[in-house]
Amino acid sequence: MALFRYTSAKFPEVQKVCPAAVSVLLRGYSTDQCGLKAILAEKIPKQQNQIKEFRKKYGNTKVGDVTIDMMYGGMRGIKGLVWEVSLLDPDEGIRFRGLSIPECQKKLPHAPGGTEPLPEGLFWLLLTGDIPTDAQVKALSKEWARRAELPSHVVTMLNNMPSKLHPMAQLSAALTALNSESVFAKAYSDGVPKSKYWEYTYEDSMNLIAKLPVIAATVFRNTYRDGKGVGAIDENKDISANYCSMLGFDNPEFVELMRLYLTIHSDHEGGNVSAHTTHLVGSALSDPYLSFAAGLNGLAGPLHGLANQEVLIWLEKLRKQVGDDFTEESLKDFIWKTLKSGQVVPGYGHAVLRKTDPRYTCQREFALKHLPNDPLFKLVAAVYKVVPPILTELGKVKNPWPNVDSHSGVLLQYYGLKEMNYYTVMFGVSRALGVLAQLIWSRALGLPIERPKSMTTEMLMKQYGK
Repeated sequence: MALFRYTSAKFPEVQKVCPAAVSVLLRGYSTDQCGLKAILAEKIPKQQNQIKEFRKKYGNTKVGDVTIDMMYGGMRGIKGLVWEVSLLDPDEGIRFRGLSIPECQKKLPHAPGGTEPLPEGLFWLLLTGDIPTDAQVKALSKEWARRAELPSHVVTMLNNMPSKLHPMAQLSAALTALNSESVFAKAYSDGVPKSKYWEYTYEDSMNLIAKLPVIAATVFRNTYRDGKGVGAIDENKDISANYCSMLGFDNPEFVELMRLYLTIHSDHEGGNVSAHTTHLVGSALSDPYLSFAAGLNGLAGPLHGLANQEVLIWLEKLRKQVGDDFTEESLKDFIWKTLKSGQVVPGYGHAVLRKTDPRYTCQREFALKHLPNDPLFKLVAAVYKVVPPILTELGKVKNPWPNVDSHSGVLLQYYGLKEMNYYTVMFGVSRALGVLAQLIWSRALGLPIERPKSMTTEMLMKQYGK
């Protein structure tokens, strides 16, 4: 009863939003004080029953056709994965629980005086499908701050890593070491029933997200700064503000950029490498630390999370060639030379999208508002006008429009974060929000170990060749 009185007094909004909150807390499932887990406990059984009935009625219905090109083309376009938290539409771009990025910017809670959505609100939306209140977002910020402390062995490990080790390798190694703290791994070892898997996955995921900025900031300080401690977490700040403070950046505009960055990079449905890898490893019932560490190792690849670095390198080459007083013709000449040499224009095209990436657009709007006269931004804006017509004329590119990587590095450079090898770490801090929200739902829905059927080229030729 003491817990009942505490919950009622400290978080009365939980009682109004979710009647199951107190009963879940009283059963001892969670130390969660923000009410989010209790809301999930009410939603999950409803979705479980909905899916059960749907499969019973339509389980044998075929969804699409698989071609040999799809099999050899990295399974691109094959519909074979359930991903609840986001959907990528070729024409509209990413939707988080049905909301576009502009809608998220408008509807999700902001920090006092801010205009960009708080990542806490986005995580709440991804996990529940509901837009949270300001009070719920503030409670979640405090919850993450409460869980942020690192175990001593992880701190020791981080502080003894060689500074030459790539920041992504440091991040992945530290997360793997956090496996020692996994409540899911312990619960599984103790024989917890499958119906409870999601609760322990939730606890691990909340702890991981809370600790991730601390680890990421420690990696940054040790690799690029003086190696001194990142400082204490402030419970009255949101996760973006705390992350920026630990990095050593206190510019309010940069904090707003971080809020936008962490929100728009959080998820891009389930087929991309980092999301799919986290899902795949998690389907083997590896705990969230091991699963997300695997996803980070995929994110570190040059065809995924490293793309914004390649954009910056290409832009600097372009700027060196054409200068800041460039003309449209000089840009076209450089771009045609790039293409004719067999190279691509980095930051353009996308595996799914067939229009300008909305994540590019919102970053462009941020730049127009805060840094319209920055030379590198002006170059990016000019390239935006020139490249799509050239790629269209070339006739070989399905999507001639820019993607998210065309812009993110330029904004970070402007505010003084110039260490390009670190950018993917920031991407990883954001991507945790989406893939871990889905991992919780994967365990709640009892999704099985992933095991697609493969075929040899000989089998394919024998069965389908003529």
